[in-house]
Amino acid sequence: MRLVASDMDGTVVGHDGKMSGRTVRAFEACIEAGIHVVFVTGRPPRWLHPLRDQLGHRGTVICSNGALTYDLATETVLSSKLLEPVDVYAARDIIRGLFPAATFAAETIAGFTIEPGFGDAAASELLGDITAQPFEETLPGEEIVKFLARLTDISPDEFLATVRPAVAHLVSTTHSAPSVALLEMARPNIDKSVTLAQYAAELGVDRADVVAFGDMPNDVQMLGWAGHGYAMASGHPDALAAANLVAPPFEEDGVAQILEERLAALRTA
Repeated sequence: MRLVASDMDGTVVGHDGKMSGRTVRAFEACIEAGIHVVFVTGRPPRWLHPLRDQLGHRGTVICSNGALTYDLATETVLSSKLLEPVDVYAARDIIRGLFPAATFAAETIAGFTIEPGFGDAAASELLGDITAQPFEETLPGEEIVKFLARLTDISPDEFLATVRPAVAHLVSTTHSAPSVALLEMARPNIDKSVTLAQYAAELGVDRADVVAFGDMPNDVQMLGWAGHGYAMASGHPDALAAANLVAPPFEEDGVAQILEERLAALRTA
């Protein structure tokens, strides 16, 4: 275990945005033992406060499902894999043809832009004072990291299964929300595993020495790539199918349990 790569939401961060004290101590123990720790999340840089505030993490974070690598210490983007506006427009039109009620948003390096209808009262706190405008007015000149499509009255899995093949030539598509049909799209062939593999190579760490944790479809490729890929027992069936190992559920501090066991084994060895 030379590199620990962990998803955030549903894996080590709860719905309340909190990490347990046991989980924080487990990550701290890894760092003290000289083990690299990197978080690999669907979140954009502006939503990394649990790592700063609760763990005091100041290292590299792989954000937006692999589209962005970010340095928390300097608050700078280290690398990015961007979408072209023309591909976003084309994917939007295809999805709207399949689901006319779908609404759209886009993550950019500078912030967040939404089209009319995206979000609802429950999302108003997250959206803040963002003004909805057509992408053709807001995206030109922006560095687009992630494209989002939202729909009500459909399951996330059904939405993904229909949309993914229809837009595969334009974007890679996944989802990470257990109950909200919110699709996350990046440049083709970009996912968490691609950027994690590049990061591990920069550190000189072989995939066999990578321990990864995740719980949702956006973690599938990462769990399959890592030498020791742990899906949370509380996770999505796709994540469980992709992983070669299973961690106890999030509610039982599953990641902390595994890290404690592996650290103890290293000390014994």
